[in-house]
Amino acid sequence: MRLHNYWRSSCSWRVRIALHLKGLAYEYVPVHLVKDGGAQHSESYRALNPLRTVPTLEFEHEGRVHHLSQSLAILEYLEERYPSPALLPADALGRAHARMLAEVVNSGIQPLQNLMVTQRVKAELHGDDRAWTAHWIDRGLGALQALAERTAGRYLVGDAVSFADICLVPQLYSARRFGVDLGPYGLLTRVEAACAGLAAFQAAHADRQPDAVPA
Repeated sequence: MRLHNYWRSSCSWRVRIALHLKGLAYEYVPVHLVKDGGAQHSESYRALNPLRTVPTLEFEHEGRVHHLSQSLAILEYLEERYPSPALLPADALGRAHARMLAEVVNSGIQPLQNLMVTQRVKAELHGDDRAWTAHWIDRGLGALQALAERTAGRYLVGDAVSFADICLVPQLYSARRFGVDLGPYGLLTRVEAACAGLAAFQAAHADRQPDAVPA
């Protein structure tokens, strides 16, 4: 498997966590989203992913090379093809809750901090992109914590890592980047700390990737 990704991309980070949790080896292929206008806009990368986003997982299946984009679709594929360890609860309601919390981040928060969006806010709408982005992250985290209060154990849904936690950790990293006060989100940061103790989360961390830029 080859993972085309960017070190600080929260969507890429999710897939790295899942690959490490499942013990799957992969080749790390960096796609710089900013340098020289963004490598994602090159013809070669556009052929892999017409939306020009990261991540893209490249793999062979039944004799053919496939390319999957969209992080949650990749997580679902990995869960079905490599079911152990499971990253979704065993019961239907638990799975629905894990997917719901993951989607709060995936569709309710992350798109509003996406580089394409913040660049447009800054350049074309002449807005303060950091303050604008922080507002939407804060709003989303408030909803995420309120929903997680109904299901949390050691992790966001019970006592096993799920898609929800995989989405949470990169999102909190982004929240700090944009100056969001995480003081009100004690449940979320407690779960983050539990995840941080796991080797897979440590290996997938943005700052430990080969293309990471030193602070």
